[in-house]
Amino acid sequence: MTREEQIRLVGQEVIDLLVEKNKAYGNSALEPANIFAKGSAVENLCSRIDDKLMRIKNRGINDSTEDTVKDLIGYLILLKIALHESTGQKDNTVSNNISEGRTDNTDSWTRTTTYPEREEQIYY
Repeated sequence: MTREEQIRLVGQEVIDLLVEKNKAYGNSALEPANIFAKGSAVENLCSRIDDKLMRIKNRGINDSTEDTVKDLIGYLILLKIALHESTGQKDNTVSNNISEGRTDNTDSWTRTTTYPEREEQIYY
Protein backbone atom coordinates (compact mmCIF):
# COMPACT_ATOMS: atom_id res chain seq x y z
CA MET A 1 0.00 0.00 0.00
CA THR A 2 1.38 3.42 -0.92
CA ARG A 3 1.70 6.25 1.60
CA GLU A 4 -1.08 8.12 -0.20
CA GLU A 5 -3.37 5.10 0.12
CA GLN A 6 -2.53 4.83 3.83
CA ILE A 7 -3.35 8.50 4.36
CA ARG A 8 -6.65 8.13 2.51
CA LEU A 9 -7.54 4.97 4.47
CA VAL A 10 -6.87 6.52 7.88
CA GLY A 11 -8.61 9.73 6.84
CA GLN A 12 -11.67 7.75 5.77
CA GLU A 13 -11.70 5.91 9.12
CA VAL A 14 -11.88 9.25 10.94
CA ILE A 15 -14.56 10.56 8.59
CA ASP A 16 -16.62 7.39 9.10
CA LEU A 17 -16.27 7.77 12.89
CA LEU A 18 -17.42 11.40 12.74
CA VAL A 19 -20.42 10.55 10.59
CA GLU A 20 -21.35 7.61 12.87
CA LYS A 21 -21.11 9.76 16.02
CA ASN A 22 -23.06 12.57 14.37
CA LYS A 23 -25.88 10.12 13.66
CA ALA A 24 -25.78 8.78 17.22
CA TYR A 25 -25.49 12.10 19.09
CA GLY A 26 -26.97 14.53 16.62
CA ASN A 27 -24.97 17.61 15.77
CA SER A 28 -24.08 18.18 19.43
CA ALA A 29 -20.42 19.04 18.82
CA LEU A 30 -21.22 21.95 16.51
CA GLU A 31 -24.60 22.82 18.01
CA PRO A 32 -24.14 22.21 21.76
CA ALA A 33 -27.23 21.72 23.91
CA ASN A 34 -25.66 23.94 26.61
CA ILE A 35 -27.47 22.10 29.39
CA PHE A 36 -24.43 21.87 31.67
CA ALA A 37 -21.62 23.41 29.65
CA LYS A 38 -22.53 26.88 28.49
CA GLY A 39 -19.68 27.42 26.04
CA SER A 40 -19.72 27.91 22.32
CA ALA A 41 -19.00 25.05 19.98
CA VAL A 42 -15.38 26.24 19.74
CA GLU A 43 -14.94 26.43 23.51
CA ASN A 44 -16.59 23.06 24.11
CA LEU A 45 -14.53 21.37 21.40
CA CYS A 46 -11.34 22.84 22.85
CA SER A 47 -12.33 21.38 26.21
CA ARG A 48 -12.90 17.95 24.67
CA ILE A 49 -9.53 18.20 22.91
CA ASP A 50 -7.90 19.08 26.23
CA ASP A 51 -9.48 15.98 27.79
CA LYS A 52 -8.16 13.73 25.01
CA LEU A 53 -4.68 15.26 25.27
CA MET A 54 -4.69 14.77 29.04
CA ARG A 55 -5.62 11.11 28.59
CA ILE A 56 -2.72 10.67 26.17
CA LYS A 57 -0.40 12.53 28.55
CA ASN A 58 -1.43 10.32 31.48
CA ARG A 59 -1.66 6.97 29.71
CA GLY A 60 0.60 7.39 26.70
CA ILE A 61 -0.15 6.15 23.21
CA ASN A 62 -0.73 2.42 23.16
CA ASP A 63 -3.38 -0.11 22.17
CA SER A 64 -5.75 1.10 24.90
CA THR A 65 -5.53 4.75 23.78
CA GLU A 66 -5.53 4.27 20.01
CA ASP A 67 -9.21 5.26 19.89
CA THR A 68 -8.30 8.42 21.83
CA VAL A 69 -5.98 9.44 19.00
CA LYS A 70 -8.74 8.88 16.45
CA ASP A 71 -11.18 10.86 18.63
CA LEU A 72 -8.63 13.67 18.90
CA ILE A 73 -8.24 13.86 15.13
CA GLY A 74 -12.03 13.93 14.80
CA TYR A 75 -12.39 16.73 17.35
CA LEU A 76 -9.72 18.73 15.53
CA ILE A 77 -11.68 18.38 12.28
CA LEU A 78 -14.85 19.51 14.07
CA LEU A 79 -12.93 22.43 15.61
CA LYS A 80 -11.83 23.47 12.13
CA ILE A 81 -15.48 23.47 11.03
CA ALA A 82 -16.60 25.36 14.15
CA LEU A 83 -13.93 28.01 13.63
CA HIS A 84 -15.06 28.43 10.04
CA GLU A 85 -18.68 28.83 11.14
CA SER A 86 -17.86 31.18 14.01
CA THR A 87 -16.05 33.61 11.72
CA GLY A 88 -19.00 33.78 9.34
CA GLN A 89 -16.92 33.04 6.28
CA LYS A 90 -19.05 32.85 3.17
CA ASP A 91 -16.64 30.92 0.96
CA ASN A 92 -15.61 27.29 1.28
CA THR A 93 -12.26 27.97 2.93
CA VAL A 94 -11.83 27.20 6.59
CA SER A 95 -9.97 29.57 8.88
CA ASN A 96 -6.41 28.68 9.84
CA ASN A 97 -6.40 31.04 12.82
CA ILE A 98 -7.78 29.47 15.98
CA SER A 99 -7.88 32.84 17.72
CA GLU A 100 -10.65 33.93 15.32
CA GLY A 101 -13.03 31.52 17.05
CA ARG A 102 -12.04 32.47 20.59
CA THR A 103 -14.34 34.54 22.74
CA ASP A 104 -11.68 35.95 25.07
CA ASN A 105 -10.21 38.44 22.59
CA THR A 106 -6.68 37.09 22.78
CA ASP A 107 -4.39 36.41 19.87
CA SER A 108 -2.41 33.59 21.38
CA TRP A 109 -2.80 30.05 22.57
CA THR A 110 -2.02 31.14 26.12
CA ARG A 111 -4.57 32.95 28.17
CA THR A 112 -4.09 34.26 31.69
CA THR A 113 -6.79 34.30 34.32
CA THR A 114 -6.12 36.09 37.60
CA TYR A 115 -7.75 34.83 40.76
CA PRO A 116 -7.36 37.66 43.32
CA GLU A 117 -8.61 35.53 46.20
CA ARG A 118 -5.80 33.05 45.53
CA GLU A 119 -3.26 35.70 44.52
CA GLU A 120 -2.15 33.69 41.54
CA GLN A 121 -2.46 33.58 37.80
CA ILE A 122 -3.43 30.46 35.92
CA TYR A 123 -1.95 30.05 32.44
CA TYR A 124 -3.75 27.91 29.90
